[in-house]
Parts: sequence; C-alpha cells; structure tokens
Amino acid sequence: MAAGKPQGALRYMLRAPAYLYRWNLGRLLGHRFLLLTHIGRRTGRQHETVLEVVQYRKDSHEAVVMSGFGRNSDWLLNIQVRPEVTVAIGSQRFVAQYRFLSEHEAVEAFRDYEHRNRLAYPIIRYVLSRLLGWNYSGSGADIRKAVAQLPLVAFRPAAPRLTTDS
Repeated sequence: MAAGKPQGALRYMLRAPAYLYRWNLGRLLGHRFLLLTHIGRRTGRQHETVLEVVQYRKDSHEAVVMSGFGRNSDWLLNIQVRPEVTVAIGSQRFVAQYRFLSEHEAVEAFRDYEHRNRLAYPIIRYVLSRLLGWNYSGSGADIRKAVAQLPLVAFRPAAPRLTTDS
C-alpha cells in the first residue's frame, strides 16, 4: 500500500518552492523543481503543484517529473481532463503540453536521475519504498516496476498556435 499525502509541517515544507515562484525567485531553484498550474477536473478551480524534476532536457526545454502518488494523483488526473497547464521552471513560465514517457524512456530517465543523485541514493530508496508500498532496491526489475506504478510525465512549451486572417 502506498503512502498517503503529506500532512502538517511536511506539507508546508514541500510547498516552499511554490512561494519562491510566486515571489519571482524561481531562478534560485534552477531546474530542480517546477510549479505546475492546472485546473481541477471537478471544481474548475486553479491549483498549483510543486514537482521535483527527474530530468531536464535543455535541447527541447522538456522537464520530466514523476507522479509520486501514482496514476491517481490529483494533478495527473486533472491534466488528463483539462490539459491547459502552465509550467514555471527556473526563471521561465510557459503554457505547456505534456506527454507520458514510454517504459523504456522512463527507465532511462530514472536511471539517469539516480546516477546524478547517487549521494542521496539511500534517501531516494527510502522515499520510493514508502511511495510504492514495497521495498525498492534499485535493481533493473525494481526500476521497471516503479515507473509502471509511478508514471513519468514530460512537460515542454506548447507549440504556438497558428492563426489565420479571415
């Protein structure tokens, strides 16, 4: 069974990057976190979600994130119903489009993330074990199982819409 949503002080600590973006200080976070602004699928209200960036691809300005609470994360369900989203990352803010990574691409992105964060690997294993509800060892089989349970999503600037004069 996966862990529940953070409560109390932990919830506020995890929301701290959102305040930096609101104060136009997102550049302090670099490409480590992004702020996703999305519309509630039932309420129609605007929501903000801070997500850790698993991989940032400079060539395409694409930021890959993991849905830490699985396929039923509110933000993930919301963007599938109402795909009009805005992303703030670093000093950039843009209307975004998204896509789900294939299993192969997700495994490679996550391996790269673990490699770049090898000093924090014990913490990553612990947190993933809690999110997944089983003991994550970092093996190839475990990585494939993890990305199947916690999908990876890539956000990039939406292509500008072409307008025609009538």
